[in-house]
Amino acid sequence: MFAAVNNRDLRKDLSSRSFSTPEDIDFSTLEQEFIDLLNLENLDQQVTQSPQYVEALEAAIAAALPLAYGDTSEPGDQSAHRFLQRILYRINRLNLFWYDDLQHYRNERSLYLQWLRDRIESAWQAWELGQIDVERLKQQDVQQTLREWYDADLNPPVTENRRFLREDLDREGYRRLLAITSLDGLVEASRMSRILGGASNAIQAMLIRVLMEEYGNGRLSRKHSTFFAKMMAEMNLDTTPEGYFDLAPWQLLASINHNFLLTECKQHFLRYNGGLTYFEIVGPSIYTDYLMAAQRLNLSEESSGYWELHIREDERHGLWMLQDVAIALAEQYTDHAWEILLGYAQEKFIGERAGQAIIQQIKQATTPLPKIYSV
Repeated sequence: MFAAVNNRDLRKDLSSRSFSTPEDIDFSTLEQEFIDLLNLENLDQQVTQSPQYVEALEAAIAAALPLAYGDTSEPGDQSAHRFLQRILYRINRLNLFWYDDLQHYRNERSLYLQWLRDRIESAWQAWELGQIDVERLKQQDVQQTLREWYDADLNPPVTENRRFLREDLDREGYRRLLAITSLDGLVEASRMSRILGGASNAIQAMLIRVLMEEYGNGRLSRKHSTFFAKMMAEMNLDTTPEGYFDLAPWQLLASINHNFLLTECKQHFLRYNGGLTYFEIVGPSIYTDYLMAAQRLNLSEESSGYWELHIREDERHGLWMLQDVAIALAEQYTDHAWEILLGYAQEKFIGERAGQAIIQQIKQATTPLPKIYSV
């Protein structure tokens, strides 16, 4: 049955191998085989009847997990990180609707995909938590700490990376920045909408207010993704969602996957909103760097409109999230309020790590991205 997929067998020669180093694993081939699995009819049934066809994939995942997450004090193997985060992303994206062939969602409730996701997430999340001093957060005065963090992150120091964006980023580097960040910018996959269902209260109302502004109050012309697409078009870039997926460093995929996890599990509601609070607070400073780069490169006002819009709105959203969501939740969930700090701290750590990886990729790029549009 599996042979019918793309008219080729999955690579059985890999299934019997023992992987001990990244060089032993053909990550690219195995990822393509996983994509083939996603498109199978009755995936769970076929895996149950013919488990040998997923032995290679499962062996690669089993080998990649300790390579990436075996030691919380070590960064882990980059190729293993990339493979695992790309697998996770391809599962998680099934939670969003892409206005494409409905058959692409035939396995969205697959127990096998859920098992793979949980297997990767459990090791990855333990590794991520190892980067944070959780016990220290539990001892903090949550409301006081949130206010102190707000003051610090609203106007963070100008780091080397920020100075690079403001003063040294060239036109091709700016194009690559847009291409990489388009993975979120064109899809608006904040996943915030997935936490809004449930009992009505003031916290929910404020979250809906933030969401509506992020989504242009229901007007396509005002949606953030519309402004992002205009910026990309002016820079001769492909505006197809996920068009530059292969450029995304694993650190950016980890940021996206982390938010998928927090929004899909309501037990992590406090963590997600702590992270969203940081995201909205720090947003204006990040977008100011991007805006300064666009202005220095003499790009049109339309091209920089996305950054200006975000700066204006997030200046409000950060304060709203602090006062009307994070602190309000801390008052309601006193025994678990430290989880808001954990979400905030993780979002900051994971976001800064992704930003560093993006800057590094821009600096190391040796060839320009192809031009898509004639302007």
